[in-house]
Amino acid sequence: MAEFFEMGGYATYIWPAYGVVGLVLAGIWIASRRFVTTTEAELSTLNPRPDGEKDEA
Repeated sequence: MAEFFEMGGYATYIWPAYGVVGLVLAGIWIASRRFVTTTEAELSTLNPRPDGEKDEA
């Protein structure tokens, strides 16, 4: 198992690269969620629904 984590001597390059990719993906996900939330809020202020109607999605 230790051989796997050593990655043939390249672990000092591979594991930080995985970490950077993970951080970038997390950042993209957070930015996407914020964009959706703010866009939905802006849309609801521009196009309010009458009482009693629910979102179809």
